[in-house]
Order: sequence, then structure tokens, then C-alpha cells
Amino acid sequence: MADKNGRKATQHDLEAPGPDRIRNVVLVGPSGSGKTSLLEALLASSGAISRAGSVIDGTTVSDYEEPEQQHQRSVSLAVAPLVHQGVKINLIDTPGYADFGGEVRAGLRAADAALFVIAANESVDDASRHLWRECAQVGMPRAVVVTKLDHARADHDGVVASCQAVFGDKVMPVFVPVRDGDTVSAVDHLLDPSSTDDRRDSLIEAVIEESEDEGLMDRYLGGEEVTEKTLVADLETAMAKGSFHPVVPACATSGVGCTELLDLVVSGFPPPHEHPSPEVFLPSGAPAAAISADPAGPLVAEVVKTTSDPYVGRVSIVRVFSGTLQPDQPLHVSGHFSSFFGEESGHEDHDADERSGALSFPFGNALVNASKLVAGDIGSVSRLTTAETGDTLSDPDDPRVLKPWSMPDPQLPVAVEAATRSDEDKMSSALTRLAAEDPSLRVERNPETQQVVLWVLGEAHVEVALDRLSRRYGVTVEQRELVIPLRETFAGKARGKGRHVKQSGGHGQYAVCDIEVEPLPPGSGLEFLDKVVGGAVPRQFIPSVEKGVIAQMQRGVRNGYPVVDLRVTLLDGKAHSVDSSDMAFQAAGALALREAAESAGVVMLEPYDEIAVVVQDDLVGEVMSDVSSRRGRLSGTDKLGDDRTVVRAVVPQTELVRYAIDLRSSTHGAGTFTRTFAEYEPMAEDLARQVAPRS
Repeated sequence: MADKNGRKATQHDLEAPGPDRIRNVVLVGPSGSGKTSLLEALLASSGAISRAGSVIDGTTVSDYEEPEQQHQRSVSLAVAPLVHQGVKINLIDTPGYADFGGEVRAGLRAADAALFVIAANESVDDASRHLWRECAQVGMPRAVVVTKLDHARADHDGVVASCQAVFGDKVMPVFVPVRDGDTVSAVDHLLDPSSTDDRRDSLIEAVIEESEDEGLMDRYLGGEEVTEKTLVADLETAMAKGSFHPVVPACATSGVGCTELLDLVVSGFPPPHEHPSPEVFLPSGAPAAAISADPAGPLVAEVVKTTSDPYVGRVSIVRVFSGTLQPDQPLHVSGHFSSFFGEESGHEDHDADERSGALSFPFGNALVNASKLVAGDIGSVSRLTTAETGDTLSDPDDPRVLKPWSMPDPQLPVAVEAATRSDEDKMSSALTRLAAEDPSLRVERNPETQQVVLWVLGEAHVEVALDRLSRRYGVTVEQRELVIPLRETFAGKARGKGRHVKQSGGHGQYAVCDIEVEPLPPGSGLEFLDKVVGGAVPRQFIPSVEKGVIAQMQRGVRNGYPVVDLRVTLLDGKAHSVDSSDMAFQAAGALALREAAESAGVVMLEPYDEIAVVVQDDLVGEVMSDVSSRRGRLSGTDKLGDDRTVVRAVVPQTELVRYAIDLRSSTHGAGTFTRTFAEYEPMAEDLARQVAPRS
């Protein structure tokens, strides 16, 4: 990267002397709000690049990944550092599309403050509302940046009003655009005594309300003049506490407002040592001592993103929370998603000792060498072969584990199959590596259906995942229809006779058994009873009958799906002193179960999930109607906060295959849901008749 005079930046330009000279800021907002353009404008304003979108060592700033160019949207987290007023600012760009919410969560974890980017021709969307609420819960300082001021339908004041309505009255403009005709030529600082804007008085009162000087408001109302220096200091303190949220207009095309925004970031957002660090544990799970952003403290860093580079291999972007990371340093790598979030997270716990490779500062696809990464900084580490996104890096002699950040739960299942035998040989390891990069992607290998299922956040998520499989790992897969694992059971009580008699020279095969079968309540499994009298079936062959019954239950008696919840009673039978055998009675037991099924009839069972759907209050009726149309049974609603409701229901899994997509569409991206397996229930006969026999 180069400065305004074209000079190449060196590692010394980006190596912060300490945490107090670092700001980590994440850019969040809906797709199309202009986050990446704003990032480039801020880089240009600081002199990090000569102009927005310029080439850096052959790579444009926004050229993070090929899929991003294809989709014309950001699909992954990217970091770009700049230096302003002697302070290093790590800008973290995140996708605005809901399918890549995992990248947004990683960006929030790496940052100490957030810029919510809202386009001047739009209003606040529901996803931004939800994200603002999440930031508020953890006390993250926030500011709002209004972009696209030069848009034909730009309405700065309307956007500010929308933000205040959604985010609260502590969101107030500190700068306002100054127009010269249709062009925004400058921004007006409302705390400047020379400002004549009508909104100045309201801002001053709001800032004084946040002042730690409790008597300041009384003195102000009494006519005392409050200096600009005092107001700015109180504003910055309130920003750092997360109790006041300035609105700043910034035009990416002209650069107007960018310097003022950077000034505010440096003065108002907290350095890393003033922001709470994540909870720390030992690998055993026991709590460990709290950490702080102290370069001399114990090393504790976290992998916030993992990528694969064709030249240097795996590259881990890390946030150093404590200590100092050096090249070629012994490290302990701990991944404990399952310990914190359960086995369903899809990411097994792992611990390994490695050495750090070369260190660098990421800049889009470009890298600037680094001699060290101090506490509070963000950088890249090469050649960590076992590290996954969300893993903790620490000293092997004093290993620690940071509690991972919560990830959005992938609820869209997509079955995939290798396109060729060559792809099949490579698919397993490639999917494992892909999941290591993206914790919001879960890979399931269903032993019953024999399908490989990718659990993703949406259609764009799987599209990008499959593209990466092909482009990075040379594996081509094809999507297949998802197979829902059904079950079979008996419709009523029935008897069956199994007669397996064959004679083909030498020892023959002879076994006869009579059984009675009756269905049991769901979840009962198999209950096998022996009521044979008089030794009609020799004792050594009674387990053989049970084995045969179990084998036939696994194969199914109607469409090839496993049979469940039966009581099978062995009543009678016949044996031959020479020709009876274990295998003969296994065959007879299977035949007896099939005959009983023909008499009793078979009921197809389908799996149901309990779901909890979180939506805005005004969408509850629509969601409940949709759930009912999916053959779901509503079980209740719970209020969540001031404006959201949890709708609970039990719904067939077959009706939930595309529910993640449909719910997002009907709730404008704001609705979410979770699900857990409930039970198997009888399928309506008209649907059961449509079930094709399983091959």
C-alpha cells in the first residue's frame, strides 16, 4: 500500500506501539448500504491508498474473494488498517446479506466499536435493528454513518429520524451535510460555536445529559456558557461508554465527512484496553483469570477468520486479546465449540501444539509483513495447520480457551454428492477444511440416509460454499433432493408364521416360528418376549428368531424404512434335529414379521421438530398462519423484549426443508428460528401413499 506521495508502506507504519494507539472498528449494515465503498473512502482519506478502490500490489481493496465479484456483494469479513492522527484503526468490513451472518458475528468479536452504515436513500431495516440490539446487550459503542448522500433520493434527515425511531433518542446527528445545490460540499459540526443549525441546542442538551458532571445541566439551564471543549469531551466519554451514538454523514465518492468520521473514531471510540475481554477458561473447562489488553500479559489470541491461500496455505486472521504474538512462537491451539455449545455445533473439540508462521497485517488480499502483534491488534498468522475459526491461541505452558462467540444457527439443509469418483475421494477432507473456515457451516454425514448434508444459512451461503469447494480444493459436488428419514410401525395387533424350509442336498435348512406383534407407544423400541412351551423352539434358537426380527425391522416391511416400537412375542415353532440352525431361525423370524405386517397393516411415521420462531410482533399472525399451512401444531407464544415474539410449534421435518428461506422472505430478513427433534408421528395416509420405496 502507498501513502499520498506514492511511498510504499512498511511494517513500521502499521505496527502500533501499544493498545492505547489502536481502534478496532467493525462496519455493519444491510447489503447495498455502501460499507465497502465507505471503507475505501476512509482509506483514501487517511492516505492509505491514493484513491478509493485503487490497486494495492495488484489487488483492489474490495477484491477480497472471487465469489464477491461474481455476486456483486461482500460475502466475507475483510480487514484493512489505516493510521490517522498517529492511531492505527483496523477497519473490519462485513457482509450485509443475511446468509453471511457468521462473518458479521466474527467481525463484532474482533472489534471494540461498531459503525452502522445506513444509505441516505433507505431506512433502517429489521436486520440492522436486530444487530443494534445485540450490540446494546454487550455494551458495544456504536455510531451511525449515513452514506450515499449524492443519491437522487437521498434524505439525510429522514434517515436520522428512522434511526432515532428504531435505535432510540440517544442517536443524534453531530455532523450534518452542507449542500451546494445538489452536491454535498461539506459537513457542519453542530458543537462548533459557529454552527447556526437548529439542531445544535438539542444536541448540546443531549450531551450534557450524558455528562459525568451532575451539576452541568443546572448551570447550563441557568445561563452558563458551556465550552466546546467540555461538550466534545463529554460527547467522547458518552460514546466510549456506549450511551450516546453520534450520526455522521459521509460521501464515499467525494470523501466529504470521512476525515470528520475518522476524527470521531479516534477520539470517541475506546482503545482495546478499555473494552471488556471475552471470558477465559482452561482447556479442562475451569474458569481462568480474566485478561486485559496488556502486551506483557499472558498470550491469548483468537482466530476470527480462516482462509486458504494458494501460495502460503492456511492463513488465520487473529485478534490478540492479551500478550504479544511473535513469529515462530510455540502456540497451543484450542477449539472448544462443542464444550460451550453442545455436540450439535458440528465442530469437535480439539487441542494441538504448533508454531506460528510469518505474521502480517491483512489489507484485502494484500499482506504487509509484521514483526509482532501486540495486545489489541489484529493480524494474520500463516501455517497454523490445525487452527479453525473461533479457536484460541495461547502459550503451551499456560493454555487458555476463550468462550467462542455465538454463531447464527444454520437451518437450511442441502444434500450434496460428489460429481465423480475423483471428487468423492477428496470431498470429505475438503468439507472438513471448509467447515474449519466457517463455523456457521455444519457438515452432517447421515448414517441412515447415506447423504452428506450441508447445513447453511441460505441459498447464497451454499452457493459460495460450493464455489469455494471447486475453486480452492478442486472438488465438484452436485445438489440432491434431501431424504427425510421416515419410520414404519404396525397399525394393530397381528400374528405371523415364518416357515423357512429348504432341501438341496446335504444338510437342509429348517425353521418354523409363530409370533404375535403389537404396536407400542412412540419411543418404546423393540420388546421381545418368549412364550414358547415344551421346547417347540430349542432355547439356543430363540435369540436367532429375535435377530431375524431385528434385521427385518431395520430393512422395513413396507417402503424400506426402519420399523419401530413393537412388542414381538414368540409363541410357538418347530425345529429339526439336523437341519435347524441359527441362520434358518433368523430367516424364519424375518418371514414371520413380514407376514404379520401384511395382516395388521403398516403406518408410515414422519419426524416432527419443535420450532421456536422469533419475529417482530406485527408478523406473528402471518407466521402462525404459515406454520399451520405446513401441518404444524401451534403450542404457544412468548413475549421477547418490547417488540418481538417467540412462536412455538411442532412441525413435520418435510415441511421445514426450505423454511429458513421462506421465513427470511416473509419477515424481510429479520425472522429467525431454531429447532430440536420432537418425535415420530403417523403420516396421513394420502401422503404415505406418495412415499416411494427406498432403494
